[in-house]
Amino acid sequence: MFKKKPLRINSYLGYGTTKRLRATGRALEDENVNFDGNTRTLKTLRNIYRQFESDEIRNANIELKLSNGKNFTTKTDAEGYYHFDEILSDGEKMVDKEGYIPYLISYQNEGSKKILQSNIFKGKMLVPSKEAAFGVISDIDDTILHTGVASLFKWRVIANTFFKNFDKRLPLEGTVQFYQKLKLSKENIPVNPIFYVSNSPWNLYDYLTAFLKKHYFPEGPILLRDFRTPFDKTPKPKIPHKQSEILNLLNIYPDLKFILIGDSGEKDADIYTEIAKKYPDRILAIYLRSVNHRRKEKRIQKIINTYSTTPILLVHSSLEAESHARQQGFIS
Repeated sequence: MFKKKPLRINSYLGYGTTKRLRATGRALEDENVNFDGNTRTLKTLRNIYRQFESDEIRNANIELKLSNGKNFTTKTDAEGYYHFDEILSDGEKMVDKEGYIPYLISYQNEGSKKILQSNIFKGKMLVPSKEAAFGVISDIDDTILHTGVASLFKWRVIANTFFKNFDKRLPLEGTVQFYQKLKLSKENIPVNPIFYVSNSPWNLYDYLTAFLKKHYFPEGPILLRDFRTPFDKTPKPKIPHKQSEILNLLNIYPDLKFILIGDSGEKDADIYTEIAKKYPDRILAIYLRSVNHRRKEKRIQKIINTYSTTPILLVHSSLEAESHARQQGFIS
């Protein structure tokens, strides 16, 4: 007999408003993944494998409880994901001093089927401050973390992700300091929200969270996508993941303007400029970090040369972006 694994709930840091609660996460068997202190290659491989091999809990009853005692329930889908999108009547009273609405997530009546070491899992949702001057939406791969998405057959992506623990990987030069400055208001208060958007799968959420935390990047929602296989029967999204997430943010925060940060490796320039043309008054600037790929940069430069909706820069260092941001009054 195989020993039953305990259950857990991965609650992803979300975003919403004082009137709208949005929470997403995944119900899984606990694979005992722990990146802390695991710097050896074999342990890193084991952790990454366990994250991708994780067994989801389908059709599980999930309960969300707020600090005011109000409860919401839902069921997980075929991949084990749960999604809450609820109306709040007194959200302002629940926002803590850090700008989050905390909540508790638990299984309903699942203890009889599997072992539950604990049935209380913490989660929280970001509510941007009314004092925010703008929000920042940033890519991760090759924008703040060298990944190698422009490499042949993406072999660098595989090597960096599967063979290097998060504490062996370094942020791209100057990115931490730049993002910390973007977070601050003119009064030096950390109120400008930062959202991280990546095409990486949700399976890497813990890995990327640990990386951002270790290097003192400002905390913010990490918006990833479902890991698709060749046998996936669910319809492929019609809109690219990054584009969909950015449009969601623009829709949920209609009074907030944004700075978009990406790289020249893939489609960031195409997606960002298309969105800026559609919402010219909402996008303050676009920064694209060079991945030192001549052919890709030539294509990006053509896009920049024919685009005039909002400031757009192809930068080779964070100092270039920081200098422009200071000239525009985004940072001091």
